[in-house]
Amino acid sequence: MSSMDLLVTLLLLASPVALAKSSPSLPAIFTFGDSIFDAGNNHFNKNCTAQADFPPYGSSFFHQPTGRFTNGRTVADFISQFIGLPLQKPFLELHIQIMNGTLKRFPSNGINFASAGSGFLLDTNKDMRVTPIQTQLQQFQTLVEQNKIEKSIIQESLFLLESGSNDIFNYFLPFQTTTLSPDDYVDSMLTQVNKTIDQIYKLGARRIAIFSLGPVGCVPARALLPNAPTNKCFGKMNVMAKKYNRRLEDIVNIIPTKYPGSIAVFGAVYAITHRFQTYPARYGFSDVSNACCGGGTLGGLKQCGREGYKICNNPNEFMFWDFYHPTERTYHLMSKALWNGNKNKIRPFNLMALATNFTF
Repeated sequence: MSSMDLLVTLLLLASPVALAKSSPSLPAIFTFGDSIFDAGNNHFNKNCTAQADFPPYGSSFFHQPTGRFTNGRTVADFISQFIGLPLQKPFLELHIQIMNGTLKRFPSNGINFASAGSGFLLDTNKDMRVTPIQTQLQQFQTLVEQNKIEKSIIQESLFLLESGSNDIFNYFLPFQTTTLSPDDYVDSMLTQVNKTIDQIYKLGARRIAIFSLGPVGCVPARALLPNAPTNKCFGKMNVMAKKYNRRLEDIVNIIPTKYPGSIAVFGAVYAITHRFQTYPARYGFSDVSNACCGGGTLGGLKQCGREGYKICNNPNEFMFWDFYHPTERTYHLMSKALWNGNKNKIRPFNLMALATNFTF
């Protein structure tokens, strides 16, 4: 290798965005999950009561509400930007545009199916009319079966999957009627995870990124729960999330063996977020407990934007934007860790490698 070739190689390795954009191997992203990803599907579902389509949501980047449950971009948005793709639009927005004739075909850069408040379990927030993961998959399946998405694009695309936080949070609600033990409840979630992976593989998915839950027991909304502490995280909830995460990683590890031709990575979102909480100053946070925007104890008793809410002056210094969701800056740091982080953050390799085939 000449010295010039070596220099170019080193420059590419030093710049994850440059490396990704140099590769045409990733045409699109298809996203399934909850509010970590939702780009506005709930907004276009007029029966849904889980909404963030009012100020000050979206205020830091889009300068208007988009239906995203944060002050700017989500993890899915940042990953798209790292790859060099336009942001994926919500499926329901595209569906409406196709139906009324303002759009002729679904875009080639992928589709976002995620719905805030949804989970792996059909009963999770059903009263809010969110779109569960099963329905999200059905929406995708219909498009594939109707040849609305090219099958060649699907096999080269990145599939992002993250859900389960709402399932676990709801297990601890005072009016929750489940008779399942925590272990059996996690089992029921993982059964749906397996079904989800099986379905997207059959529909053509080959590059799959599955993210763990974060420390759900630390969200400011725990102040709404009668038995949860507010001076520290809710230990029982985090124990349940960690148990789910460990078994989720086992599932991800066997995907390449179980599904020939597929590759999969496990994003350790819990570990990434825990570092922000443990070393806040190192990451530029002055507050990793309270919501920047909300009301009451921890800012967790009132949704951001609702009557009587208060908002901080410096969202970038807060880990949480509202009672349940991170700030854009938290999502950005999280996304960078997933994009080019080491095996403590994402394994067996990072999203940059998955997106570019660099390790294969």
